[in-house]
Amino acid sequence: MQKIVEIEGLTKVFSNNRGIHDVNMTVERGDIYGFFGPNGAGKTTVMKIMTGLARANKGKVRLFGYDVATHFEQAMAKVGVLIETAEAYTYMSGRRNLELAARFYPEVEKQRIDEVLEIVGLTSFQQEKVAQYSLGMKQRLGLASAILSRPELLILDEPTNGLDIEGMVQIREIILKLAKEEQISFLISSHLIHEMELMCNRIGIIYGGKLIREGVPSALLEGRFATLEELFLHEVSEERKVAAHA
Repeated sequence: MQKIVEIEGLTKVFSNNRGIHDVNMTVERGDIYGFFGPNGAGKTTVMKIMTGLARANKGKVRLFGYDVATHFEQAMAKVGVLIETAEAYTYMSGRRNLELAARFYPEVEKQRIDEVLEIVGLTSFQQEKVAQYSLGMKQRLGLASAILSRPELLILDEPTNGLDIEGMVQIREIILKLAKEEQISFLISSHLIHEMELMCNRIGIIYGGKLIREGVPSALLEGRFATLEELFLHEVSEERKVAAHA
């Protein structure tokens, strides 16, 4: 399989000594890669460096073979991004927000706006002001904006954070639909491990700024653990033992 994300030795240390340390990971074409860890583990930091929103102290990120630090435009040409919260002009309609976003992509035709509204289930609400949208609807609008340019990789940071059960199910179904129908690969961060189990074919577990395990869920469980939650708790326990003796 083609590696479309290659991260090598990625390190970023903040003034409070927190950050990420020597992160190595890959995402292959066709993956729905679940980047799992508790709040503050470093997931968003990795994603911000990947998308040019932060600089690493050392290490490399390559997207589709291009180094983000030296060939940013080429690296990001086939990438859609939704980091942290979905931003929108609340005084405008959902459709108007997408029309403004589409101006950044000269190749996007008007028909594509109709397509993405249908994909995320907002066709019936496209003329409503975003101020009237629920949190789940705002997240779906953010997804619609992220796929306007028909990306081949979609980077999503906590896309179900704060949603109720119905909202989480809707986002999950949209992700699975995009993977199947639009052939989009995904890197999705979350602290909700159950969501990762339901939709991801590969998992990376980050804790304390370190990627401690990566692979196919069934292989990670190795017959020793019934769930990814059990695996995570075991790995965290082992990391704490190592830290205590360091």
